[in-house]
Amino acid sequence: MNDAATPSIPRPLVRTNQWVIVLSVVVSMITHQYWLLLIPLLSGLSGLFFHYNPVMALAKPFLRKLLSTYIPEDKQQQKFNQTIAVSCLFIAFISFLLHWTIVSIIFSIIVGLAAFIAILGFCVGCYIHFQWSQYRQKRLQAQNQSKQL
Repeated sequence: MNDAATPSIPRPLVRTNQWVIVLSVVVSMITHQYWLLLIPLLSGLSGLFFHYNPVMALAKPFLRKLLSTYIPEDKQQQKFNQTIAVSCLFIAFISFLLHWTIVSIIFSIIVGLAAFIAILGFCVGCYIHFQWSQYRQKRLQAQNQSKQL
């Protein structure tokens, strides 16, 4: 089911990561224990820099079927999404430390909502990635046309 040419991540592992983001944001906002944002932040950073996401690693043994039988999520797309999530979590956490309450709440809500909306089936990061790709393609075409003239 998973094409070797297109590296992928089983959807349940992606969903687990998304739920950890949502729950960390919600619990940190309710309890004012903002260090909880470090759970998805550090896990995401580890995934981006070391290709090892501890949240996904902890969830993996709970999968009952072969990894290849789950709906695959594109690894590059997930890396892009994780970069956005980690950026928002970083800004939120640093803002909490600096007592920039409004900024911290805004970025916490952004990343929490994006993860929850992804769980519901619409990937905000995928939409952003698609729009960015379209923009780059149009810009490249415009440059090529201007060179031909």
